[in-house]
Amino acid sequence: MPFQHPEEIGYGYVIERYVTRKDSGRPRYLDLKSGRVLRPGWPHAERFARHLIEDAATIADAELEALLAYEWRSRLTAAWLIGVGRRVSFRERLGDLLLAGEVCYSGSAYCFALPASARTPTPRSSPPTSTTTSPAPTSRYDQPAALGALLRLDAHLGTHHADRFTQPDGLWDQWVQALVHLRDHPAYAPEEQYRWTDLHCDFANGWTRL
Repeated sequence: MPFQHPEEIGYGYVIERYVTRKDSGRPRYLDLKSGRVLRPGWPHAERFARHLIEDAATIADAELEALLAYEWRSRLTAAWLIGVGRRVSFRERLGDLLLAGEVCYSGSAYCFALPASARTPTPRSSPPTSTTTSPAPTSRYDQPAALGALLRLDAHLGTHHADRFTQPDGLWDQWVQALVHLRDHPAYAPEEQYRWTDLHCDFANGWTRL
């Protein structure tokens, strides 16, 4: 997919308004990427969450599309706004972007938004399984987040989509073992990916729970 700066379609303001705005002294996209919002006692949590919820509720679909058509910072931020705002109409769009794997960092945000965009997860919330876990993936940076999203959805739906990846000596083990720096690293265990996805989704649900 070609990259298009929002200025080219009359939405040049969306970067400053949604992506680089500073509620903590740092650009929003950096706080989302770092996971700083999940840390207990983060002093900017209330202000950051309030403004993110407000933006997620009011941003127009056309503005989200403008962000999704640009680079990783804007795509990451758009995905979070979609997930927090539960914009279910963007599931197919996010799935296409996840499969394309064009840029790093944003894939984990897509995998958050897909299950988080629905109050009650459904099979359609799932990230495309064809992007998840192969011994020689084209987008290595998306694999852990995609597996975590599948595991969360399986737990909520009573399905077993992740089983073919997580069985002993299966595709996930093959992928981890093929990358020397990941071997025996506890952060790459399937249960850790599931826990990390739960942290993101449950935390965002706490912001937006009625």
